[in-house]
Amino acid sequence: MDFPEFFCYVSILACLFPIMVNSIGINYGQIANNLPSPEDAVPLVKSIGATKVKLYDADPRVLKAFANTDVEFMVGLGNEYLDKMRDPTNAQAWVKENVQPHLPATKITSIFVGNEVLTLNDTSLSDCLLPAMQSVLAALLNLGLDKQVTVTTTHSLAILQTSYPSSAGAFREDLMDPLCETLNFHQKTGSPFLINAYPYFAYKGNPEQVPLDFVLFQPNQGVTDPQTHLDYDNMLYAQIDAVYSALASLGYKKLPVHISETGWPSKGDEDEAGATPENAEKYNGNLIKLMSGKTGTPMRPNSDLNIYIFALFNENMKPGPTSERNYGLFKPDGTPAYPLGITPNNVVGRNTTVGGGSFGNAVTNPYYPMSSSTGYMSISSTRQQRYQLLGHVLLMVPLLMIKTLV
Repeated sequence: MDFPEFFCYVSILACLFPIMVNSIGINYGQIANNLPSPEDAVPLVKSIGATKVKLYDADPRVLKAFANTDVEFMVGLGNEYLDKMRDPTNAQAWVKENVQPHLPATKITSIFVGNEVLTLNDTSLSDCLLPAMQSVLAALLNLGLDKQVTVTTTHSLAILQTSYPSSAGAFREDLMDPLCETLNFHQKTGSPFLINAYPYFAYKGNPEQVPLDFVLFQPNQGVTDPQTHLDYDNMLYAQIDAVYSALASLGYKKLPVHISETGWPSKGDEDEAGATPENAEKYNGNLIKLMSGKTGTPMRPNSDLNIYIFALFNENMKPGPTSERNYGLFKPDGTPAYPLGITPNNVVGRNTTVGGGSFGNAVTNPYYPMSSSTGYMSISSTRQQRYQLLGHVLLMVPLLMIKTLV
């Protein structure tokens, strides 16, 4: 597609995405050989009202393209660099090369060091996580950037041992030591706790038992937490509140939680239940509408949601099942993968009665490139599959109870 034709497509997006909302985050992955240039991605990000971008590396092309756009960026430092980043000298060199030159024109507000490290069961990585985070923070302090850039890391929901009911959320005992180290870091520095959450995998793993409407934010019966008596109208919010409960149980009640990844594929293999354009439209469209309402979860109704949708583009070079290559809101030619159908008269409200419950947290670990074509440091692959269901993490409602809800 040539440049003029590309922007002809962008010009119709106001009709396909008619509501411009604030505080939407989008994951910008680039595991593909057919994506538009970063300059051409700028209007697409703006067309969905996104004000935040999560980048899996510190690609200078992207950061330069978004200069002076007021879009906030979270940049990544890959797992393969954790050992090297233990050395403060290396960390400072990385920050000076990959972050400092783009400030303040590009609003880099956070660096996430490592991706889902604690659930990889690799002590060579987990032992490096906190020292690497500390070194990056020290580099920011030395360069006078610590007031504008925070340091954090991302976690899979597999860090939870218990997820249902939400009030009983608890972390895995075997991860407690390294997890508490990072939690102390967050508390001292004021950086957010990042979680990747995918209700899609709960449905894919149990399509006969898990109500589809519940995971898609569609109306059906609701579920009430027996301890707090709070009503839940979708699985994602129940998952988030399970994390809040787990944090509170360890004394980190005030720690902010951001959802650094969530999404729904528009296409999948025959055994990937629910991976359709219609379901992806409902999940992401309804999620954006909820975010536009600026309502929090039942447990934290006054807390703004900070959610990053996965992902901006379909990525044709991602390994794994078909769904892996079809999470994008946009196709590589800049056309929408499906209409989000956001209109003023179909917003899902906080008081809507819908069905389901927190039927467990199906969690995932996405693939990322080990290196980039341009030589900048990229996020590493976690070497675990996004579509893997971690059954030991799920504390599901008994199947008989589930069937009575649908």
